[in-house]
Amino acid sequence: MSRCVILSACPVSPALAAALRPDDTIIACDAGYRNCEPLGCRPDIIVGDFDTAPCPAQEDGIIVLPHVKDDTDTEYAAKLASEKGFDEALLLGALGGRRLEHTLANLCTGLGLEQRGVRATLLDERSRITFVMPGETRRYPKGKYFYLSVFPMEGRAEGVSERGSFYELTDAVLTAGYPLGVSNEYADGSDCITISTRKGALVVVETVPDGPILS
Repeated sequence: MSRCVILSACPVSPALAAALRPDDTIIACDAGYRNCEPLGCRPDIIVGDFDTAPCPAQEDGIIVLPHVKDDTDTEYAAKLASEKGFDEALLLGALGGRRLEHTLANLCTGLGLEQRGVRATLLDERSRITFVMPGETRRYPKGKYFYLSVFPMEGRAEGVSERGSFYELTDAVLTAGYPLGVSNEYADGSDCITISTRKGALVVVETVPDGPILS
């Protein structure tokens, strides 16, 4: 399967370089090209209107966007990834930072990728975010992540089930007005949590245990 890595502008640590693969295609969004240095990679494509960073002196692979547009730079990169036929997209530098609205926008971009048939993951040093689409069942084997939270990405999700978690759900309804799915954990003896939804997409947030940030 082919994968692209979309680099947005939130600073990343060198620890995230472990998530890269040698055959990844790197798409940097505006100031996101600065994240190539700590990750030890080189962008194959750079897109942006360059309102937060100067346009880099790269001879090819630069797409200059207009300042007045509907798409964020990350959204444009996601649509480009879909058009180029990638099966997966890993978004780095897309969480946190000083502007919460950018994180929320990037969650929407992740959902849009999934709706176009591209498996999306948003990753930072403490969390991994994925999506469960209607009619789908996803497995989450136990690993370095401790907490697992589930939210209805489209406002309401019906027929939600969780198995292997401390708080299990069976044919549940999740709504945006009540965070029922927050801060779940693996049940004693469980090595995998299985999540499914009949109607309405879910966003799943896996988080490492409380303690120092990964270095």
